[in-house]
Amino acid sequence: MRQPRNYLDVGALPQRFAVFPLARALVLPGSRLPLNIFEPRYLAMVDDALTHDRVIGMIQPHNEQPGGVPVGIGGLDRPQLYSVGCLGRLVSFTETGDGRYHIILNGICRFQVREELAVTTLYRQVLADFTPFAGDLGTKDTSQIDRAALLAGMKAYLEQQGLRADWKTVENTPTEELVNMLVMNCPFELPEKQALLEAPSLHHRAQTLLTLLQMAVAGNAPPSDTTLQ
Repeated sequence: MRQPRNYLDVGALPQRFAVFPLARALVLPGSRLPLNIFEPRYLAMVDDALTHDRVIGMIQPHNEQPGGVPVGIGGLDRPQLYSVGCLGRLVSFTETGDGRYHIILNGICRFQVREELAVTTLYRQVLADFTPFAGDLGTKDTSQIDRAALLAGMKAYLEQQGLRADWKTVENTPTEELVNMLVMNCPFELPEKQALLEAPSLHHRAQTLLTLLQMAVAGNAPPSDTTLQ
């Protein structure tokens, strides 16, 4: 692979790129998302990304098609996309013996979809605007985040959901990484995930996250036997 590339301003980011619609899978600026790629269209997407800018846009599909038709009904296979996603750079690539790819995306900057393009590729592509999220490329201010409240909310949520975490690692995790880790790993519903992605700042994301954790505990959602990593 080529040497890592640092994007210092949104003007340096590619405006056209492939998107990977995947429900409840977020990559956030500065965070890493591992993915297991096996569908032919997304194998082709990774192949093409490796020969170009090595970037892929992660974006969530709506649960329903326009008109209230559930995705997957009647052979529908191109769900409507949310208008905001996050661009990731492919920083790790492994090919398995059975034809799958294991990749890791490093989040760069969120984007607004300007237009979905008519393409001949198996995968979808968009034109994007990064201007609304230019702050993603700068240093994040964590001074306003109530870390103690966030940890308390996290602990209550994990206990209520039957989730486990390595608390020594959690306590040593920087605040920005902690917020993003929780956002990316907690099994919130798709609209909640999108709200967290679209939060204007890290501070707002942490506030929204804490509210969702507290609401989940108060609502007594059913537990799941999962390890939070």
